[in-house]
Amino acid sequence: MGILESIREWFSAEQCINKVAAIVAGFLFFTGWWIIIDAMSGDSTHQITTGHVFIGIFGTISFCMINIVKGEHISEENTSEWGARNAKIVLLLGFIMGFASIIAAIWVMISDFINNDKKETSLGVSLLLQNVFILFGSLVYKFGRNEEQWNE
Repeated sequence: MGILESIREWFSAEQCINKVAAIVAGFLFFTGWWIIIDAMSGDSTHQITTGHVFIGIFGTISFCMINIVKGEHISEENTSEWGARNAKIVLLLGFIMGFASIIAAIWVMISDFINNDKKETSLGVSLLLQNVFILFGSLVYKFGRNEEQWNE
């Protein structure tokens, strides 16, 4: 069996949607961090500070918080110790952090990079794109999978 046949068989299985969602979400997450790393590597005057990077770190924490909650945790039929209410709180806080990181990136982009003639505008755009890609990756990973196939 050749490599192409193995790949075709791997993607033709019933769990193909989970594999594709994981690959796309991982690619989006990777692209977000790659954009900011590339911007920082080309920034010889250190215009992007550690504070700017923390916005992406909060986006990454949001990614983890959103995807740590399974769909069955949210249902009202959940009678576990942890409970549906706590799962919904974690999910809500994750979404709040994700959207807040995008809002913070827009704010920093406008105030630090666009309104400042001494700094490059492209660095602010890369900061915004990082957080947008991380949030989209989080949404693809959360809602693009079929959790019923796991049966834990």
